[in-house]
Amino acid sequence: MIVGLGNPGLVYAGSRHNIGFAVLKSLASSLKINFKRDSSVSALVTKAKLLQQEVVLALPQSYMNLSGVVVKALFKKFTVSPENFLVVCDDLDLDLGRLKIRPQGSSGGQRGIESIIEHLGTQNFSRLRIGIGRPKSSRNQDAAKYVLSGFLRKERVIVKQIEEDAVNCCISWIENGTEQTMSKYNTGTPRA
Repeated sequence: MIVGLGNPGLVYAGSRHNIGFAVLKSLASSLKINFKRDSSVSALVTKAKLLQQEVVLALPQSYMNLSGVVVKALFKKFTVSPENFLVVCDDLDLDLGRLKIRPQGSSGGQRGIESIIEHLGTQNFSRLRIGIGRPKSSRNQDAAKYVLSGFLRKERVIVKQIEEDAVNCCISWIENGTEQTMSKYNTGTPRA
């Protein structure tokens, strides 16, 4: 199962915080499948057969800091184990255009990941973090406003490419697992 994190509603569409949603929508589009609302788990959900595996893609329709409630419901409905679970989300601490996939770890301050760890009771699940960079000012208030803002026109070329890279990273994760995918995608070189 792959879950993209973001906030529901048109007001948040295209925001930095919703890059997880954007990546999963791109992945679904490349597979020619559509999301459908599943009110039993408060998410948009679709399934695909990819590389001989059935994969569930989901977009929680709660706000970011309540993502764990939805993920726990998804785990119960689709009987997924943490080792077969990938979260795609934004990361303020990575430069715009960088990807970082890890098999486990702390939330790193990402509220959606924090909620998932709390509700699953484990940090042992993969996460693909997509760099959105930090605002020029480091005040928390500015950071909160920044993640809910849209990408600048000059950043959109980088964002389009990083979304494509993230889709390919998700496919690699399905095919090869986290460790092998890390060696290919955790290059440390942001797109410019």
